[in-house]
Amino acid sequence: MQNSPSPLRSATGCLVVTLAILATATSPVAAKTCSSDPVYASGEPSSYEWLARIKTHANWRTKVRTLPGLGDPYANWKLAESTTERCFSGPKGTVCQFSGIPCRRF
Repeated sequence: MQNSPSPLRSATGCLVVTLAILATATSPVAAKTCSSDPVYASGEPSSYEWLARIKTHANWRTKVRTLPGLGDPYANWKLAESTTERCFSGPKGTVCQFSGIPCRRF
């Protein structure tokens, strides 16, 4: 005599398989679309390097937002590719220059 699976056990198994398929099909993919050209920005002299960096990030974001074809979706520095951050200290304070290719996530 063979044991046949209970209807509840079969339904539970199907549900688990279905959820696994859905989770795989709808998992977020880190797909990005990027600009073809990098964007350069400089900040104003600041007494502290951390403040110079904040100002330069803000200037980079502002510049990206105003460029035709880019705008706000591309203005996230964390998504940018090929980034460079350089800061210089002088008698008037610290000035930073950032360059990065703006990208956006789908």
